[in-house]
Amino acid sequence: MSSHTADLVVFGGTGDLSMRKLLPALYHSDRDGRLSPETRVIAMSRGGLTDADFRGKVDAEVRDRVPIDDPAVWQRFLGRLFHVSVDVGGDDRSGWAALARLLAGHEQRDRVFYLASPPMTFGPFCRELHQTGLVTPRSRVVLEKPLGRDLPSAQRINDEVGAIFDERQIFRIDHYLGKETVQNLLVLRFANAFLEPIWNSLWIDHVQITVAETVGTPGRRGYYDQAGALRDMVQNHLLQLLTLTAMEPPARNDREAIRDEKVKVLQALRPIQEASEVDRFTVRGQYVGAGDLVGYLDEPASTAPTEASSRVETFTAIRAEIKNWRWAGVPFYLRTGKRMPHRVSEIVVQFKDVPHSIYPGGSPNRLVLRLQPEEGIRLHIMAKEPGAGETTLKPVPLSLSFGETFTARVPEAYERLLSDVLAGNPTLFMRRDEVEAAWRWIDPILAAWESSPETPEPYPAGTSGPAGSHELLGRSGRAWHEEA
Repeated sequence: MSSHTADLVVFGGTGDLSMRKLLPALYHSDRDGRLSPETRVIAMSRGGLTDADFRGKVDAEVRDRVPIDDPAVWQRFLGRLFHVSVDVGGDDRSGWAALARLLAGHEQRDRVFYLASPPMTFGPFCRELHQTGLVTPRSRVVLEKPLGRDLPSAQRINDEVGAIFDERQIFRIDHYLGKETVQNLLVLRFANAFLEPIWNSLWIDHVQITVAETVGTPGRRGYYDQAGALRDMVQNHLLQLLTLTAMEPPARNDREAIRDEKVKVLQALRPIQEASEVDRFTVRGQYVGAGDLVGYLDEPASTAPTEASSRVETFTAIRAEIKNWRWAGVPFYLRTGKRMPHRVSEIVVQFKDVPHSIYPGGSPNRLVLRLQPEEGIRLHIMAKEPGAGETTLKPVPLSLSFGETFTARVPEAYERLLSDVLAGNPTLFMRRDEVEAAWRWIDPILAAWESSPETPEPYPAGTSGPAGSHELLGRSGRAWHEEA
């Protein structure tokens, strides 16, 4: 992480994201010597905590999430932590005054304001920062997803934040972009001569991008009723993986050159607008009870299910196409769902068969990039099984496991992203035009679903999704990659 001194202010600093991801990531950076001695982490919440209270909370809740090799390092990390109670949008201004006093005299430090809060708070929070005089030329703001729930709301949030911060100061985060395999995708493509000549429609049959979760939505139905899988996962995570898989080689390894190429991919996506196209190219499902697993409508929640609950998708699959020279005719299949049989995130590049096979029983090559649970790359090739007599072929993987190949600890995604934020490097963050291009493609699908009398297709919890998902590929003789 950057060695220069910074003040990192986390709004929502006592929340789940902060306790599970941000603070452990910052501790690892401190342990590895990547935080300057004077760097501070200032949590903001409505909790009414003192600095000592907050440090005690972190000591109780975060200690078990991280390895404490040296108690002195842990105490040093706790010493970096501060807390300010604040009422965003309220009449009580004392919290903002307290934050101003804490930051006073440190105007030459970088200031990073991390908004680990709902998107409707982004604009008000930034206005409060401005009115309190806390935004300096060396300030940056980090926005967590989801950035709105459609194009108009995303544009409104971008306008509100953009009225206070320049675009170069705004870091829209997607933690999938911090994963080692995602970053290795670019290296794999652009630092190895053998792949680029065949990374196109002449040699690739189709691409699958899957983010599957075994968990359901206990306690989160209020949020999920408003989001659904399309907004929650496809608009950001899956489309980001698609852009990195399909982008053209940038002219240089430059923060804007890479983001320029990602935007071009989103702009080249074939629109899915007509109701007939949405029916043909998209599938939505909702898990129902099976065995010991309850259905979405029966998950424990603070509110009873509503009519909206019965229409929300916990699974979606989409057949996307990129209308450019490289990818013409190559379908990209996107799939995400909850209560699936395995937790897995992966990109599968399915190559075409050899032009003329002289061996029976062969199958096309396949490249699998696994993001989780065990990050790595596997290239499936055909090989002869040992033995005399008739030649028998068998697909054999050439594997790169990051955990086995590299002895150093593989950092969590948030470690890399926080490092880049403090260093001012926006390469792995989304630009405004990128976010809005993604919403332009998603919105017609959402509109068609919302106007349709059909409800999501049920699928038993613990299975690989509704039958329509398999039919989506089966119509062209393809099938989902199901390697556990």
